[in-house]
This record gives sequence, structure tokens and C-alpha cells, in this order.
Amino acid sequence: MEGLVTKNTGSWYIVRTENGDSIRCKIKGNFRLKGIRSTNPVSVGDLVDIELNPDQTAFITRIHERKNYIIRRSSNLSKESHIIAANIDYALLIVTVNTPPTSTTFIDRFLATAEAYRIPVCIVINKSDTFTEEDREYAEALRYLYTSIGYDCHCVSAITGEGFDFIDSFIANKITLLSGHSGVGKSTIIDRILPNAHVKIGAVSTSHHKGMHTTTFSEMYPLPQGGYIIDTPGIKGFGTIDFNPNEVAHFFPEIFEISQNCRFNNCTHRHEPGCAVLKALENHQISESRYTSYLSIIEDSSEGKYREAF
Repeated sequence: MEGLVTKNTGSWYIVRTENGDSIRCKIKGNFRLKGIRSTNPVSVGDLVDIELNPDQTAFITRIHERKNYIIRRSSNLSKESHIIAANIDYALLIVTVNTPPTSTTFIDRFLATAEAYRIPVCIVINKSDTFTEEDREYAEALRYLYTSIGYDCHCVSAITGEGFDFIDSFIANKITLLSGHSGVGKSTIIDRILPNAHVKIGAVSTSHHKGMHTTTFSEMYPLPQGGYIIDTPGIKGFGTIDFNPNEVAHFFPEIFEISQNCRFNNCTHRHEPGCAVLKALENHQISESRYTSYLSIIEDSSEGKYREAF
């Protein structure tokens, strides 16, 4: 029997079958022996085969081939990677400029990973109702930066509904991932999209201005207009993994476009003579923050901090 993994609760998975039943499943032991170096060999969004047990639970016996996934370095040092979700049509990266602030490095690492797996991303700058004038200027600068590269970017307030006109057309009939730090408002956004989902909403620590986890495990919510929203636990950092340092530029669209004019085909855009990227950086045609993020991912890859994921 086939089904869709809609929730991961640690040791159990909830699988929705073709007839609409939700079945509690465990992984059959041999999955652990296949060398999948991940904290979660089965991910929300996976299509799987299951075998029913007499007690109405089931075993997951096979994972169908994934069309894509979003992956990051695991915080569990005994593992190599953590798959956030699989088989995604679209991603909404929820960020904030004040409580808690989201760094451009975090944004760029997420975008590069999504580019690697050809997952379109929309950046949603939340909490516009809390902006000071300085916050608003910075949010507008972020919006200008990322839209100029080619990303959709919107300033919204999940509390008031400001700026949410775009959302329905983005998520209808798609499997849409919501990701971002804890405290950026993912649960409030889902509550606005699906008022009856009853998603837990948390607060932001006043002492550290960081979000406190409310979503413990990833979960898919069906949309009335078709498709699903995937809510994910807040991510503190986004360690990239499974990147070839020579290909990192491919996942920064503006750097890749300009790199076609470099003197050398294997230019790393760090020190080579005739590097068009360094010249564009000097002429402010490439954002310094984006270039810094590019270098940080190369450092992750080239220094062997993280081995290959699978």
C-alpha cells in the first residue's frame, strides 16, 4: 500500500493513504542498515510503501525516489545531515528583521540549497506591524536586494494580514514548505492560512531576542484549495552539506551570470586575475553580503567540515 508521510513524531511517522486514512508507522529495521547517514531516513513529504500490522499500525518498507528535498547539516554530531522535507513544489522562507533578526547569511544558505534542488523560493519578511522606521528601511533594502536577483519577496504581517494578498495563488495545489528561525511567525502564518489547524504559537525570548521552539516535528496540513503546507521546527543555523565547492557559484544566480565573463573557466572568484565577479563586487554590482555568504559556503565545502550526505 502506498502513502504520503504527513508527520514525523520522532520514532513514529503518520502516513496518509490513498483512501484518506492516517496510519501510525515505524521504519522497518533494515532502513538503518543501508548507510543513509541522516537523522531522519524518512522525511515528511516522502511517498512510501507500507505493510499493515494486525494492530492497525504499519511498517514503512520502501521510500519512493524523491524529486527533491531541502537538506541541512545536522546539529547531531553523530550524523551528517537532516532532511527538512521532500518532494517540495515551493518554499516560503519566513524571516524577520527585528524579533528575532534573520541574518542574510542564513537567507543565502537556504536559497543556495533550494537552488541546488530547483525549488522556487519566496522570501516573506514578517512582522511589518512591529517595524520601527529603521526596521522598515532595512526590510525594504532586503526586499530590493532579493527581488533584483530574481526572488519573490514580500513584507507582511501575520497578525494584521497586511501584505497577504499574494499567498493564495502561491500555495494553491502545491506542496509548500515553510521554514525559518523559531519565533519568526511560521505558526501564526499557518493559522492565518488555515484558521482551524490549531498550530501552537510561541513567544520570542526577551533576553536573547531569539525564538523559542513551538513546532517540535515537521507536519503537513492539507489545504482546502488543494495541496499541502509543511510546517517545520525552527532552524537556528543552516549548515550547508553535499556541495561541490566548484559548483557553489551556480547556486547564486547573479554570481553565476557574471562569472561567464571570467578569464578562467575554473575561477573560484576569490583571487584569480581577470575575475569578472571580483570586478562586479568592486563596482557594487554584486552585494557584499551575498558574496560573503558565497565564500562561507565554499569554506564549509572545501575544508571538509561536512562529509557527503549519502
